[in-house]
Amino acid sequence: MPRIKKSEKLFYQYFDEWVDLYKDGAIRDVTLQKYRMSMKWVKKLAPELTMGGLDRKTYQNLLNEYAKTHEKQTVIDFHHQLKGAILDAVDDGLIQTNPTRKITLKGKPPGNKKAKFLNQSEVQSLLNELELTEDISWDWLIFLLLKTGLRFSEGLALTPTDFDFSKQTLNISKTWNYKHPDGGFQPTKNLSSNRKVLLDWQTCTKFAQLTKEIEPSTPIFIKNQKRVFNSVVNQRLSVLCRNAKVPIISLHSCRHSHASLLIFAGVSIASVAKRLGHSNVTTTQETYLHIIKELENQDTEKIMNHLASL
Repeated sequence: MPRIKKSEKLFYQYFDEWVDLYKDGAIRDVTLQKYRMSMKWVKKLAPELTMGGLDRKTYQNLLNEYAKTHEKQTVIDFHHQLKGAILDAVDDGLIQTNPTRKITLKGKPPGNKKAKFLNQSEVQSLLNELELTEDISWDWLIFLLLKTGLRFSEGLALTPTDFDFSKQTLNISKTWNYKHPDGGFQPTKNLSSNRKVLLDWQTCTKFAQLTKEIEPSTPIFIKNQKRVFNSVVNQRLSVLCRNAKVPIISLHSCRHSHASLLIFAGVSIASVAKRLGHSNVTTTQETYLHIIKELENQDTEKIMNHLASL
C-alpha cells in the first residue's frame, strides 16, 4: 500500500493525531473533549481538506462555515484550538506559510443569556433568600460561591480538612468531576488555581458548625451521591433569584458577581486574579473589562472635579 504524502494528509486527521500527541493527558478531560468536538466539526465542514490545501482562503472558509451556527466567542475558541495545531504544522514544515494570519472571526448574533453578575444590593437580596439550615444543602454551596468566587467544581470538592478556621482560609487544591457518573477528585483547572482563599469570620463560624460531624476527607456537598448535575443546582438558584426579585443568574455567575463586587470595592486586579485562581492578570482584565472601564469613567470624573476645585 503506497504511503500517503504529508501534503495529502487530511487536515482533520492531522488535528486528531495532534490532539492525541500533545493534549491527551496534559489537559483536563473536559477541555480535551472540547478539542475532540472541534475535530468532529472540522471533519464535518471540511472532510476533504488536506494539509497541502490548507491556506488562508480555505481556512477562512472553514471558520465562516463554523460561524454560521456558532456565536463569535465560540468561533474564537474554535480558531485558537485549530491554530495551535496549524502553527506546529508550520514549524514542522508541513505547511509553508501560516494560514491563520489576518483571518476574520465572525459568528451568529448571541442569544438571550442570563445576567453575568449581580450588583451588591442584588447579591444581598439573594443571600437573604437562602435557606441556611443546620444541614448542608445546595443553598450553602450557593452561599459559599457568592462569598468566595470558587468554581462550581472547586466547591463540590471541598472537604472539612480544606478549612483552616484559625487562619480563616480555604485551601483549593482539587476539583470534583461532576460530569462523570462515578464522580471523583481531579486536579484543578491549572497550577494557579491551587490557592488559599480568605474567609470572613461569619462564614468560618457557620462552616465550623456545619462540618464538625463530617469525616475529614469526605466532600461536604456530595453526600451519598457521586454524580451531581449542575442543572439541578442551577434550577435551585433560579428559584432563589425569582424569589429575591433579582436577575436570574447561573452558578458561574456567582463567581462573576463575587469578582465584580471586589473590583467595585477598589480591590486591585492582581488580588482579584489571585483570589479567583486566574493564570494571569490579563484574563481578569479581559473578563471584567466593562467594570474596569466604568470605574475609570468614575475616576475621570473625580479627577476633573478635584482639579476644578483647586
